[in-house]
Amino acid sequence: MKHQFQILSAVEIDRILKRITLEILEARKGTQNMALIGIHTRGVFIAKRIQAHILNIEGQQIPTGSIDIALYRDDWTQIGHQPVVQATNIPFSVDNQEIILVDDVLFTGRTIRAAMDALIDFGRPAMIELAVLIDRGHRELPIQSNYTGKYAETRHSETVNVMLSECDQKDSVMIQQEKNNGHKNTQG
Repeated sequence: MKHQFQILSAVEIDRILKRITLEILEARKGTQNMALIGIHTRGVFIAKRIQAHILNIEGQQIPTGSIDIALYRDDWTQIGHQPVVQATNIPFSVDNQEIILVDDVLFTGRTIRAAMDALIDFGRPAMIELAVLIDRGHRELPIQSNYTGKYAETRHSETVNVMLSECDQKDSVMIQQEKNNGHKNTQG
């Protein structure tokens, strides 16, 4: 049996994305040579929201793209025989750009490593930074975000579910945990 509880509401997600946008602008002191690339699926929508906040604050339209990492994952053969590959759309040169990769959840670091591998196939960015809505820990690779919305301590057995209105009809972040019916959990 599974149990869920909410850690972020729609209002909190919006507030966090506005804060992340301000942190990006403050750290970078402007928008020159900056581009956002969202990692499919929810990272794409988060990148577009950050892009909209930057436009609202700075009056600048930041180049924004999307990247699919399905074939760059080191576990794609374990996921299934036919991985679902989505479109990568980077309508600008990444050469000498300061790229901010955007994703919904940072967990082991393997998705981000795969995204960097995929991005390098498009050119040589001047710099790559990372913005995430949720950092849940449990890193397997030495990867950390530059801009983090919320740190959520989780167990390995738990799942962080980010729901966004663009694909889920509502904004919410939930942690789902297995209910063990009184038995001691021996994992992690």
